[in-house]
Amino acid sequence: MLLSTIRHSRLIIRGCSFKRKRLSTRMGFEPTRAEHNGLAVHRLNHSATSSAGIVLCSSLANTNSGLKMVDSQYYLPNDIGISALDCAEAFRLLSPQEKKYAHYLSQAAWYGGLVVLLQTSPESPNLFVLLQKIFRKQTPAQLEKVATSVGLSSEEYQAFLVYAAGLYANMGNYKSFGDTKFIPNLPMDKFKALIWASLAFQEQPAEMKMLWDSCSCLLYSLNDKEKQLGLGDKGITTYFSGNCGLEDAEMAQKFLDSKKLSAYNTRLFKKEEGGKTSYEVRLASAVKQDCAVNGECESCCGTFCFGEKDFTVTRGDYAPLMEKVAFYLQQAQSYAANENQKKMIENYRRSFTLGSVDAHKEGSRYWIKDKGPIVESYIGFIESYRDPFGSRGEFEGFVAVVNKAMSERFARLVSSAEVLLPELPWPKEFEKDTFLKPDFTSLDVLTFAGSGIPAGINIPNYDDIRQSEGFKNVSLGNVLSVAYATKKEKLTFLKEDDKDLFIKWKGPSFEVQVGLHELLGHGSGKLFVQDDEGKFNFDQSKLINPETGELVSSWYRGSETWDSKFSTIASSYEECRAECVGLYLCLNPQVLSIFGHEGQEAEDVIYINWLSMVRAGLLGLEFYTPESKSWRQAHMQARFVILSVLLEAGEGFVGLQEVTGQDGKPDAVITLDRNKINTVGKDAINRFLRKLQVLKATADVEGGRALYEKYSTVSDSGPHNFMRLRETVLLRKEARKMFVQANTRVKGEEVELVEYEGSAAGLITSFVERFQEDAEQLEEQLLELSKRDAPCWC
Repeated sequence: MLLSTIRHSRLIIRGCSFKRKRLSTRMGFEPTRAEHNGLAVHRLNHSATSSAGIVLCSSLANTNSGLKMVDSQYYLPNDIGISALDCAEAFRLLSPQEKKYAHYLSQAAWYGGLVVLLQTSPESPNLFVLLQKIFRKQTPAQLEKVATSVGLSSEEYQAFLVYAAGLYANMGNYKSFGDTKFIPNLPMDKFKALIWASLAFQEQPAEMKMLWDSCSCLLYSLNDKEKQLGLGDKGITTYFSGNCGLEDAEMAQKFLDSKKLSAYNTRLFKKEEGGKTSYEVRLASAVKQDCAVNGECESCCGTFCFGEKDFTVTRGDYAPLMEKVAFYLQQAQSYAANENQKKMIENYRRSFTLGSVDAHKEGSRYWIKDKGPIVESYIGFIESYRDPFGSRGEFEGFVAVVNKAMSERFARLVSSAEVLLPELPWPKEFEKDTFLKPDFTSLDVLTFAGSGIPAGINIPNYDDIRQSEGFKNVSLGNVLSVAYATKKEKLTFLKEDDKDLFIKWKGPSFEVQVGLHELLGHGSGKLFVQDDEGKFNFDQSKLINPETGELVSSWYRGSETWDSKFSTIASSYEECRAECVGLYLCLNPQVLSIFGHEGQEAEDVIYINWLSMVRAGLLGLEFYTPESKSWRQAHMQARFVILSVLLEAGEGFVGLQEVTGQDGKPDAVITLDRNKINTVGKDAINRFLRKLQVLKATADVEGGRALYEKYSTVSDSGPHNFMRLRETVLLRKEARKMFVQANTRVKGEEVELVEYEGSAAGLITSFVERFQEDAEQLEEQLLELSKRDAPCWC
């Protein structure tokens, strides 16, 4: 039985009053940037949120109603770009069976996507429920009248809508791209007044007040630790309990490796009682029993002693959401087009029901075999970017329809892969024994549930499957088509005579880069492995390390994987390797011809692709945190590393100059000598890319870290003051776009597509209508899940 909302809120309030203890592969598209004020005066009125017997977070209680300066990176501007993803024509062309299949897969994805709220921050689930309750009772247009009546200006109400849209789009109150917290860009007393005047509050004042009290203290709080996601004293995470640090993550990984368990669908909770430390490893599953069920031969659950610590493996994390996912997958299975899809879904259901990554891997094998489906999908705990340790997967699910015209280009690229792979700058022994030709399709997204939408994907992420059985690549066409709609006056850090060329060729050049990055970047390179039986997948008596000239002396052993071995740098390092492959191979005329570029057009595509990369490296400084000397976004760190490598190449190839802008404020200009791309640029990427692959293949963690951290360093010394340039980047940044997605709805025997306008109101309405059928039950379940874990974050 679910406990009441009031009991839930009381427990969260106690959790809020605790002081937190301070403890020590996919391709994301580059966010656009525009001039924006670096700092804003933000009025935070924290005096009106306390009630008798409730102690608010100290950071709020002490500020009273004074003025507080808030860096603009911690809120979303009112003019943030919001675009609708167009998939109407693609959906219209589906057969009735395909529409039903897409609908139920989408439902599974959307309900599973709510897991991300629980994976992001302690307050995210409660904030989500608060907003859902408000907008279920009143549309954004109806609520605007209420806002006016309680004294909100039109700008303040727009800020309220933008905050709500941002929370929905990111599935929490931390940005999916950059991992920084964002807070409402209106005074807290105005935010509260609007909640109190809403119809939802008028109808259920006690419940709404308790819900507000449960999350309001963290709504605006920007303590140093709360500014970004991270482990221990570096930030907030709900993948680990609040008392965990890096050493706990490392020990847990060794335990999981010893039990041959993947970390992808787990969270770690540390318990300290009577001077004894123990750990709970919790698996995501609909089933809560830890004993063997549903025909299992044995359960992986139980208590085990490892390293003089007790580790207890349990099931049932996110149980009601996993149950929903399994239910809708079962509905989709009835409309599958073939046996591969049916077996794929059956194994996914088993995975989400029992908490089995092995079952998900088996489903992924059938997914790889499902070549050229009209409706493409993937679902599960996939990308590890936001786990501070780099091993646990964030839930995501997508459903998309194939764009046949664009897919033909990618198919030609796949056909050329075996000719292109030998051009990569490492010995043939460092390449996979056999290139397993994958599916590579361009898709129009119908549904992408999770914290954000990438431009391209290369999956599955399981190394053993990728190395020996294959993978798939997808490029998300309708995402790409709106992601780069940039006005000339908003282009930063480029020479004026580069801007027109950049606008013209940015889209086509990025299309080439995505194709190469996903197919031949993530799809290339061998890992040297010695399995549990002592068998090697290479000749250790003969294989020479090209960087040292000596025999290869290190490799992956047993259940070690790329993620588990390289952990905190694995995601960014691999994105960097894939980006370098894209830069290197885009110089090949055959590649450019596949995408329809010849002659001068081809030269312009190459130039803009390389120019985009070095500019992105500069923009990446936004995602660096000086206080912790850490990067918050894998792709942007990778691009900064590439900028550092190309600046080091010298010979005037890349120029980076600090200047004063026309507005009198600090600015910068980055230049690239296009005549030296095929010489200086190619040679620099050749050398660096070979090092990346050799260190990865040989499991040389020490060498890999040293190399990657060298080029990731952001300092105020040397030829370029990157710390000062970071301030310039922050001054002129533009918020990343948000996307509004359609819903599908079954009416009789038909499935209809429900579309929304590309605005904050449209995004909000899409989420409210997405969960209409069981809204109250779902909200209760989210609050109960949040309440259960509340004591773990303090």
